Amino acid sequence: MSALPTILDELAHDPHITDILINNGVEVWYERLGSLHRGDDLIAGTIEAHIERVLAPLGRRLDRLSPMVDARLPDGTRMCAVVPPIAVGGTCAAFRLFHDDVRPLRSFCATDDTVDELLSARGNVLISGATGSGKTSLVASLLDHLASTERLVIIEDTRELPVRGANSVRLEARPANAEGRGHVGLDDLLRTALRLRPDRIIVGEVRGPEALTLVEAMNTGHVGCMSTVHANSAHEALGRIDLLVSRAAPNWRLDDIRRLVRSAFGTVIHLERRANGEREIDHIVHLG
Repeated sequence: MSALPTILDELAHDPHITDILINNGVEVWYERLGSLHRGDDLIAGTIEAHIERVLAPLGRRLDRLSPMVDARLPDGTRMCAVVPPIAVGGTCAAFRLFHDDVRPLRSFCATDDTVDELLSARGNVLISGATGSGKTSLVASLLDHLASTERLVIIEDTRELPVRGANSVRLEARPANAEGRGHVGLDDLLRTALRLRPDRIIVGEVRGPEALTLVEAMNTGHVGCMSTVHANSAHEALGRIDLLVSRAAPNWRLDDIRRLVRSAFGTVIHLERRANGEREIDHIVHLG
């Protein structure tokens, strides 16, 4: 079953469209090449009926008792939806489309020599940027340059990374069910990944207690790891990791946390989305 109503299929099959957004139950917006555009309105009730159909096989629900949902659909599309009364004007939804194409590294910067050096040096890399700045795309491009024999263990909250390497294992977090059971978080997956004999561990986005497990792993021999974090600069990215680690280890001294984090990552690459919609490397900070 398509992740989107038939009326939106044309948008979904455009390789340049990354997101389709629904406002107030009927308004359609989409992001194409970094810019938002208004589409044709939906018939009232269309989006609610479709969401109900695609969620049913997943054992998920979206109603007044469970008014918010974040799910990955079978075709890889990531969907976040909210219904009234939480969504005051009517159902709103965001569909992040899954495209398995991988951008060339050169599209992120004038030369890919620096990035190739990072890969060959097997340093641990943190990629920072705002939402929509291209962090996931850059990770995919970096992974595409690795030797096919390297064993990758990829950990994500929701599957987004297009990975073409043959020797890869994907682990995806799982929310709790309606009874509050069965939750599997990124920290659980990361601890499991350490026992799966990875050559490289890739964490789609660090945003919780897994930050502590990750930096400890990096400081005990796991090299060539990559992760992303939301931040406005490379400096702020390190501060964000400091904060996440401190939350997971509240009794640790801040100076000790900062030393641990900065010895874990060899490089921070910061991305920006330009006014023309292009996602590019803005600056790179080498640590240690």
